Order: sequence, then C-alpha cells, then structure tokens
Amino acid sequence: MRHIKGKYTKPINFRLTSMFGVLMVVLLVALPVITQARRGEKPVVVAVAELQELAPINWYTGTVISREQAKLAAEVSGRLLWVAEVGAEIEKGATVAHIDDALMEEDLAERKADIVRIEARLGFLKKEASRLQRLANQNNAAQSQLEKTTSELASARGELKAAQARERRTALQLERTSLKAPFSGVVTERLLRAGEWADDGSAVVSMTDPVLLEVQSWVSVSVLPFIKIRSTLQLKIQGKTYQGTVRTLVPVGDQRSRLYELRIELPRRQWNVGEGVRIAVPTALAREVLSVPRDALVIRRNSISLYKIDSNNMARRVSISTGIASGAFIEVHGDVQAGDRVVVRGGERLRDGQQVTIQNQEGMQ
Repeated sequence: MRHIKGKYTKPINFRLTSMFGVLMVVLLVALPVITQARRGEKPVVVAVAELQELAPINWYTGTVISREQAKLAAEVSGRLLWVAEVGAEIEKGATVAHIDDALMEEDLAERKADIVRIEARLGFLKKEASRLQRLANQNNAAQSQLEKTTSELASARGELKAAQARERRTALQLERTSLKAPFSGVVTERLLRAGEWADDGSAVVSMTDPVLLEVQSWVSVSVLPFIKIRSTLQLKIQGKTYQGTVRTLVPVGDQRSRLYELRIELPRRQWNVGEGVRIAVPTALAREVLSVPRDALVIRRNSISLYKIDSNNMARRVSISTGIASGAFIEVHGDVQAGDRVVVRGGERLRDGQQVTIQNQEGMQ
C-alpha cells in the first residue's frame, strides 16, 4: 500500500482487477445480442394461434352506481335541531337528523296519564260489578243497575285499549323524531338544515353506500338474446380491462329510449360512484374460430398480414383477413393453422424469410 501526503491509495493491481471484472460482465451480457446481430437474427416474442369461442361485440357506456342510495324523509313534522354534515360516514341505524321532540314528550306524558285514569275507573267498575252481582243473587239489588255497571265496565275496557294505542302511536312518533340511516353510507346532500321546518314526508338528507357498487347501463333490444344472468362481460374502466358478472337485466324497456336496463357486478377493488365504464356486449352467439392476439397483426394501407415462425425459426409473412374481434383476440383467415407460432412483438421490421430468435421459447413447443 502506497502513502501519498498522509493518505493511502489502493494497489494498482486491485483497480485493474475491478475494471477487468466489470468488462467481463458487460461482455457476457452483450455477447448474445452481438452474436444475433452478426447472424442477422431478429429477437421476437411469439404466441400460438388457437381455436376458441368468440362472439362479435358492441361497446356500450355505463356508470358505476351504488346499489343503496336514498333520500331520507322526515316521518313527523317539526323543527330540525341537527342534521349530519355532507360527507359524514353514518353506520346503519345511526341518527342522521333530529327533530325537536319537546311537544311529543308532552303528548306522551298526557297519553300515559289517560291510561292511568282509565285503569283506575276500570278497577272501580270491576269491584262495583262484583258487589252488585252478589246483591242481585240475594235479590237485594235491581237487575237494571247491574246491567248498567256491566255496560260501563265494557266501555272502560274499550277506552283503555284506545288509550294504549294512542300511547304507542305517540311513542313511535317520538322515536321517529330521530331520523335513522337504513344502511351504512355517506351523506351526499343536505336538503334541509338545522333550524328549518320539516314537514312529514319532506326529504332531509341524501345518502349513498360507497361500498356496495355495480355498473348500470342501457342496451338495445337486439342484444337481449345474448345476455344471460350470471354471465361474464368485459369492462373497461380508466383504460384497464376487468371482468364483470351480469346481476340482472330488467325485461321492461324505457318508453322513450326503447332501451333496457343492465346491472353488472364489479370485481372486488376500490371504485368510485360516477366512474364511466365501457361494456363489451355480445351481438351474436359465440362460435369456434381460429384466433390470434391482436398484436400479431401487421396492418398496412392496403393489406393485413402476420408473421408465423416455422420449425427452423424463420419468419414467414402470411396475408390474412380478419373476422370476429373479442378482447385481446381476433379471428383470422389465411394460411394459418391452430398451433402455429405467430409473432406478437418485434414483427414491425421483420422481413419474409428472416431468421429470428424467440425470446419466450419456453412453453412454445
């Protein structure tokens, strides 16, 4: 180890060894590419042409909606004391608004007092009827007086039932001064505010469940025979592709648009109410066709072709025509057979008869 002005440097031999090691790594990485370039081979990625069932499709627009959304209305009239803020998360059964219940409390107290009064009178009439019955058995009381007391007793019993019903109704009205959430969700709009008067039946807040979501769309009558409940449809949301399950198809068309409502279940992940969706809806029955990935097509102004790879790893250009397209696959007609390897990456600059190197060789045999 050499010292220079109080410092030390690593041996020159160590530096040379490090540089030589880096150079060897670069050469090892670049050697296959250099070898391919010298031989004129083109690196490509291939897929296998295969028979599969495809159906022609039309794209319809849809929207992510909540399966639970409602405007909650007051069930009793009164002045609002409190209303939940917009954006508040409310659990099922929790209060979203409260109406002044002071008068209801007084009404309930009055109903209870009526019941106490009628029960007292009913107790007196029962005793009086029992006493008169004993006297009548001894021929010491007029039969008419007993009959009158018996009639009053029956009337008191009816009055008690009516008073108890009024008490229950008032108690229910008092309970309904607190407006409860019928499901867990978020307050999306306040239609009335604290201090305002709410009439019986007037909407107070709007709520939406941001978790239980689905897609709503409207489709034409021509595609109804090709949509089945629980079948799978392709969805595109924000440029990404997903699979959705048909939950229901309402068999009654809108009178103006003549379209039918379609509801589709979404796969589990985070969605937002109001997101736009494109839905691939079949327009005919699926049939078995020879298909290749769309990326295999080489489209020119006057022709459509693809490159298939023979047993010698040589690219052969094949002119084709296309048919049904569904998702990432498309039907092809031409000199292509099921099991042929077709180029899906790297075909843009290929020449007919050019030797290639398959990058995804494993699994292609």
